[in-house]
Amino acid sequence: MQLILASSSPRRQELLALLGLSFHVIPPNVHEHPTPEITPIEQVKRFALEKARAVAAQQADGLVVGSDTVIELDGQLMGKPVDLQDARIMLARLAGRVHQVHTAVALCSREPEIELIEVDTAKVEMKPDYEHLYDGYLASQESLGKAGAYAIQGRGGDLVDRVNGDYTTVVGLPLALVARLLWTAGYPVPVNVKEVYQRKPYANWGHFGG
Repeated sequence: MQLILASSSPRRQELLALLGLSFHVIPPNVHEHPTPEITPIEQVKRFALEKARAVAAQQADGLVVGSDTVIELDGQLMGKPVDLQDARIMLARLAGRVHQVHTAVALCSREPEIELIEVDTAKVEMKPDYEHLYDGYLASQESLGKAGAYAIQGRGGDLVDRVNGDYTTVVGLPLALVARLLWTAGYPVPVNVKEVYQRKPYANWGHFGG
């Protein structure tokens, strides 16, 4: 059975490769439309499942990994900024506060019939809104296309004070959770996952641990 990552995200592709797995990439044709009536955790589970199901439906023989990440602040989902002005507003809301990052991982296949879904959550504390720090970050335009308007694995790591939880959850693919789900589905992971977490072989991982 071939492993398929249902994602166009370079970050998720890079993270999954750290598990020593051979996989194909098939971006899902899914449009993410948040539903206000459900919680951020329910929302992220729905998005991850929709992605995995969409790709699995087209594959006769494949185990599909789908994933999605959302940010929760004050019980509300925080999406991606529409422009730099919107990004500045988002960063101002997050500054000096703790927010939650939820990443859901779904595994789906048609034969054998498999559907697994779990969520991992990390808490992220941001630095105060130092004008030079936030203005400089916005000028880099890295905020665009990022949930919460920052990328912890890039220059956005300078805005983060600490992470309580799995760093890879914040980046977008919790490796320990992925490995556990794959083992549950009967798909062995060839590397020692604990050693990967000890080495922290990804951008900025060593600064935050987890």
